[in-house]
Amino acid sequence: MTAPQLISSRDNPQLRALRKLSGDNTGYRKSGRVWVEGEHLCSAALVRGVRPAMAVVAQSLWADGHSPWAGVASSTLVLPDALFKGISALESPAAIGFVMDVPVPDALDPAAASVVLDRVQDAGNVGSILRSAAAFGFKQVIALPGTAALWSPKVLRAAMGAHFGLTLFEGLDEQAFADLRLPLVATSSHAGALIQDAQLPFPCAWVLGHEGQGVSPALMARAALQVRIGQPGGEESLNVAAAAAICLHASAVSAIPRK
Repeated sequence: MTAPQLISSRDNPQLRALRKLSGDNTGYRKSGRVWVEGEHLCSAALVRGVRPAMAVVAQSLWADGHSPWAGVASSTLVLPDALFKGISALESPAAIGFVMDVPVPDALDPAAASVVLDRVQDAGNVGSILRSAAAFGFKQVIALPGTAALWSPKVLRAAMGAHFGLTLFEGLDEQAFADLRLPLVATSSHAGALIQDAQLPFPCAWVLGHEGQGVSPALMARAALQVRIGQPGGEESLNVAAAAAICLHASAVSAIPRK
């Protein structure tokens, strides 16, 4: 195990690089690395067998010399709490963060239950959808251009560790669906069968659209099935993350044999 490196200078090159990494939503697309902060996210990565390139620990968490974060990464930096706060993306710094290599997936799995994000722009919505996807057995997520950056700090926090149980594709165009051997199911606020009345396939690929515009007409035309969620309370539409949780759950439980 490599001995931890104590950094005390604000001008240390590694510290400058960490500040840049933690503050850039899309920098991971060039660097191939992402900043993951907080005990919950870091623990979720380790549980999934992810070995971070670097662990960054605040000195207060390392002080007793028996930190549970010792040896979990290829290298470890220990920072005074004030310097850790300077790289933290949280209002209340969590005292532990990882620098991780962003997974580069191979080709799409044509048979994997999937979620397609069509220009879903809000990072909180995207993270919540990833969390629902992982919970309900949709292991592959395909983000079309215009969707919030999947590995941005806000999406990571909203997904609560779901990233590490999913295969994520970014920037694919509609042509990528030619490789899927699954029916596309699209949500609509006004067309299609009520979800409780529809014969939902599983596995399938759910298409979830832009917060204001919904699923694009081109994708809607390719869908094997369109469904809508009844809203007896009279609201015009649901938040896309809430709709996703309902749809993914309904599709997943439809595959469970009834006694």
